[in-house]
Amino acid sequence: MKNPAPRRPQKTAAPKAPRVSRLQSPPNVAPDVWQTALRRQYGREQIFEMENIGAQPLFSEFRVTNPASKGSYRVAIRGGNAGDNYCSCPDYATNELGTCKHIEFTLARLEKKRGGKAALRRGYQAPYSEIYLRYGARRGVHFRPGTDCPAPLRAAAARLFDAHAGWSLAPDRFEKLDAFLAAAKGPHEIKLYDDALDFIARVRDESLRRGVLDEAFPKGASALKRLLKVPLHDFQAEGAWFAARAGRCLIGDDMGLGKTIQAIAAAELLTRHLGAERVLVVCPTSLKHQWELELARFTGREASVISGGYPKRRSQYLDRASWKIAAYDTIARDLDLIAGWDPDVVIVDEAQRIKNWNTIAARALKRIESPYAFVLTGTPLENRLEELISIVQFVDRYRLGPTWRMLDTHQVHDEVGRVVGYTRLDEIARTLAPIMLRRRKSEVLTQLPQRTDKNVFVPMTAEQMRLHDENGDMVKRIVARWRKTRYLSEADQRRLTCALQNMRMSCNSTYLLDRETDHGVKADELAALLEDLFEDPESKVVVFSAWLGTHELIQRRLAARGWDHVFFHGSVPSDQRHALVERFRNEPACRVFLSTDAGGVGLNLQHAATVVNMDQPWNPAVLEQRIGRVHRMGQQRTVQVVNFIAQGTIEEGMLSLLKFKKSLFAGVLDGGSAEISMNGTRLARFIEGVEKATGSMGVAEIHNLPAAVAEAAPQPGERPSELRELPLSAGAPEPNRMQQSVAMPDMTETTDARAAAQQQVRNDSLAPSASGALQGLLDTGIQFLTQLAAASRHSAPSQRPGEPDSLLETDAQGTRYLRLPLPQPQTLAAITQLLASLLPPSQGK
Repeated sequence: MKNPAPRRPQKTAAPKAPRVSRLQSPPNVAPDVWQTALRRQYGREQIFEMENIGAQPLFSEFRVTNPASKGSYRVAIRGGNAGDNYCSCPDYATNELGTCKHIEFTLARLEKKRGGKAALRRGYQAPYSEIYLRYGARRGVHFRPGTDCPAPLRAAAARLFDAHAGWSLAPDRFEKLDAFLAAAKGPHEIKLYDDALDFIARVRDESLRRGVLDEAFPKGASALKRLLKVPLHDFQAEGAWFAARAGRCLIGDDMGLGKTIQAIAAAELLTRHLGAERVLVVCPTSLKHQWELELARFTGREASVISGGYPKRRSQYLDRASWKIAAYDTIARDLDLIAGWDPDVVIVDEAQRIKNWNTIAARALKRIESPYAFVLTGTPLENRLEELISIVQFVDRYRLGPTWRMLDTHQVHDEVGRVVGYTRLDEIARTLAPIMLRRRKSEVLTQLPQRTDKNVFVPMTAEQMRLHDENGDMVKRIVARWRKTRYLSEADQRRLTCALQNMRMSCNSTYLLDRETDHGVKADELAALLEDLFEDPESKVVVFSAWLGTHELIQRRLAARGWDHVFFHGSVPSDQRHALVERFRNEPACRVFLSTDAGGVGLNLQHAATVVNMDQPWNPAVLEQRIGRVHRMGQQRTVQVVNFIAQGTIEEGMLSLLKFKKSLFAGVLDGGSAEISMNGTRLARFIEGVEKATGSMGVAEIHNLPAAVAEAAPQPGERPSELRELPLSAGAPEPNRMQQSVAMPDMTETTDARAAAQQQVRNDSLAPSASGALQGLLDTGIQFLTQLAAASRHSAPSQRPGEPDSLLETDAQGTRYLRLPLPQPQTLAAITQLLASLLPPSQGK
């Protein structure tokens, strides 16, 4: 019987190494070792696709693709040690580890080839020489001689590169590289890689840029005050100069110091002197319209505002406008369009929106390439150090080094690994100094104006716009009926009042109309604004809205963030009102003063420096009363006024009326007589003239209005026309007990005021206009209100006691009428032209 064959000893599988935690470094393991192990672990678990695009089976170049994201990177394998290889991914460029998940994936696949592990350990010695970019704490250009490198070439390289420092090339010798390559032409191959060329080009461009600007402006920032159509303050000129010379920078000035105008001025410098023709602005949706207006105001340039569906956006990127303004929520979908347009300058506004590096917007933005970039944010660091890192990475992804090293150096942990603080932050400030500019208001207080006003245009949701347009249609029908019959019943007056108020309330939120849903943007925009303002621990804010419902929505946002506040409204007993003011004034934690227009008079709130108007009153006097609670005697700081305007709505149309600082307004919708009947051919001719003017006057004519106003305005000694208030209906609703009034321009200006009005018309010639169906509404509605407001009070102010009422007339049947005096012909022409300048041409005319 044969003996059984001896059993071969079975190989036991090597025990799997324990998984490395992503959240905490293993005990007694250096941070760089931990981070390298994480990438090796993660890379070897992936299901990437790999394609050899080189000539060798092992030491070659590969394309590694993520099938889920479709992203591909080029991986070059030269050995099995950290630093031997290369990957084109952002992590490899910044992590300073010499590896990444794509390299580790590729190495794992190559190790499975026969003899792969041993070959990788030996490494690869290329016969050709290389000029490459070495990544690390400091990037640098290096030379690697090949195995076949001729002795004369090696000697020439030693004269240019520092052989004792790893064959490195000093930046001040970059200009000699071209001559070296020209002399080295021959049979021996020298590979010069793209990332090294890009690095050299950027260093050269920086030197060239500064030289060109210094030559153009020998006096530096002091020569830039008149660069734009609006004069720059000294600190703003310094900011523009810093940004233009840096090329890529972060402007982190306090809110209200004019980061927008600094970025525009810097871009203008690059356009005029360095050929930067295409500028892309990325901002929140609510600020697109504001950027368009401010660009036109500061430079006279037109911009293409990117909006609509993909075909429309594609055509906008192809049009001839040199400035494009896009929202954060579209750039991810438009990366191909942006790359095709190839912007020279990218301006990122409200950059705290990309503080989380893992959001779609942040990742998309960091894929946009441009020679120049300006990042604007008043709060570069809000809660965590990672937020600052994410923002700075768009400006200069190498500046702060790898995130893991930053956190390891500056975070303070407790015994269980929780972050309890930060340390050595002064080192970060010094590192960022070449690319970040930050000024506090206290530093430039002497240069600031006493008050700055800012309109923030916010979008409407579909639900809001539906309610807004439904009520707008009702207003159109009532006005059309009045135009036809010259008669308005009490029921129509009540419906008109309700519809106008509903339109205004819908601009804030659908909650004001149905008390259930909350479709609206303003309350969330306010919360974002307060987060910026409260970076200053002493900042306090006064927020006005005519509607109690708006304040309810605001209070929800304040409660969710733990911000203390007081609420002042008409129902607060008078004996409690002073205590609310005192609490806001004296308690540091109480930072928001919410108020209806009941707080628009009689309150002294100078301890705040910001006023936010959630909605616009018809009457500019009411608006000034609100602001006057803060901007008054005793105020030691610059007052910032922020007005939230719903874009494409009645609020946007109201801006034109509110621009008249000297206007007197009539309370047309406060309620009054039950019925109104107006007749007279002269009045009809007047309205027909207004209709024709608003339907036919073009933009070019509007810009010529100031001269016409000066000629037609009342001269000294003339009796000016008066626009007075005419009560409508005592039964009109009074939501939240707030009276509403419709504002109409008054032409009773003195000679000095006329000059101011001419300048105001010039300044406001770029005011936003209503769009779409709102144009027709405003065209007809304002015509109607013009006629009502043109009716003087029931008794003239100059009437003596006992004098008969000269404006009332009774016919033989006992029916009473208003007899309406018309203005002087010159003043009438001015009113007509001014109304035409405020309203867009009606559609369909």
